[in-house]
Amino acid sequence: MAEVATARRSRITPEREAELYEAVLALLREVGYDALTMDAVAARTKSSKATLYRQWGGKAELVAKAVRHTKPGGIGLGDIDTGSLKGDLHALTRRSDDCDMEQNSALMRGLAMAVHGNPDLLRAFREHLVEPEMTAFRRVVQRAVDRGEVRADNPAIDYMMHMMLGAFAARTMIDELPPTQAFLISYIDAVVLPALGVPTD
Repeated sequence: MAEVATARRSRITPEREAELYEAVLALLREVGYDALTMDAVAARTKSSKATLYRQWGGKAELVAKAVRHTKPGGIGLGDIDTGSLKGDLHALTRRSDDCDMEQNSALMRGLAMAVHGNPDLLRAFREHLVEPEMTAFRRVVQRAVDRGEVRADNPAIDYMMHMMLGAFAARTMIDELPPTQAFLISYIDAVVLPALGVPTD
């Protein structure tokens, strides 16, 4: 299966793939997931539907990979190693500016609603976004454990991803404000690091 997937991906250059993903996200912001069609993606990107289906199999996988490709945090978290957990989480937060965070927050709220009624989208998101991000967070926390910053038996480790996503989502619902770098960094220092037993000063 991996060889087949590699063969499919090789038909499109990385530059062209990036263009397609940007177009998909633009369409998502305009019409939402349910109204987005492969016909519309093909027209917007001047591609054939056959090419899109051959490359991605369907709308759910295309959307999940588009979100993953353009998401500056999470997937690349494993590349961050500042020497401390606080530094790693702050560096992750600073990968997105406030404008990007606001756009991504609105996009993810819409997709979260779509996931509830679409098992294919849920599976694609788990495979291409949730599981890779959880793996990356585990690597970062394991480095903190290895450095002696976090106790290996700290029960908060299993909820780190929940805490991070919760802050991002709840900012709009509770405060009616978009998430910002300043808000997320203050949340990391006030909630995440203390839960993990990491000093914040």
